Amino acid sequence: MSNMHVGIIMDGNGRWARTQRKPRWRGHLAGVESVRDIVRAAPDLGIATLTLYAFSSDNWKRPQAEVGRLFWLLREYCARERAELLENGVRVTGIGRRDRIPRSALNELERTECATSGNDRLNLRLAIDYSSQWEIARASRDLAHRVEQGTLAAEEISTDLLTKALSGGVPPVDLLVRTAGEQRISDFMLWEMAYAELYFTTVLWPDFRRADLTRALADFRRRERRFGGLPAHAAPPPALVPDARAV
Repeated sequence: MSNMHVGIIMDGNGRWARTQRKPRWRGHLAGVESVRDIVRAAPDLGIATLTLYAFSSDNWKRPQAEVGRLFWLLREYCARERAELLENGVRVTGIGRRDRIPRSALNELERTECATSGNDRLNLRLAIDYSSQWEIARASRDLAHRVEQGTLAAEEISTDLLTKALSGGVPPVDLLVRTAGEQRISDFMLWEMAYAELYFTTVLWPDFRRADLTRALADFRRRERRFGGLPAHAAPPPALVPDARAV
């Protein structure tokens, strides 16, 4: 599969820092190196769309100093990596709310989005201030407004229409990877992952590299995706023959 959509919940920065006896922000800083390595590797591994869970809406509950560091890292990543992303054909797209992102970080994100908008080798989606439940509610409100305005009939609302309102045409997720041993979805692309394969690894995000992603993809490719159907090699069921005793 050369047109894959992979989502990654980048977990374990804090635990990595603790094992290194370093402050938590050093774990986030080390995690940027993993982002850089995975983004470079993704197109060679057949990934066309890569969605990274960078900052959930629940992360606002963290200490203000840590939140500030995270947005500083976003700003620095966009500013420092923009030239390489452009050269390597990576298109950057931010998903999630924008009204709460600090202005300096948002400016750099939007500059990077604009500069890379014509690239098509990899669609790198950064989920920032992101909540899948909030996004589903937002898309539902948008469709409801169209019904109110008379440009859409209620009976025309379908799963395909809601999918388009949510994803803007991005294909559904094929594989979700979560690092650091946790086995939760954590409000990440709930609608888009209806048929995604899930891969959990104990590797902490700052240690996650190309080889780890390669292993995840190898595991994915060994699986048989049925989408509710039967295996391709399954024999058809035998024809039902009436029991003579029941006649």
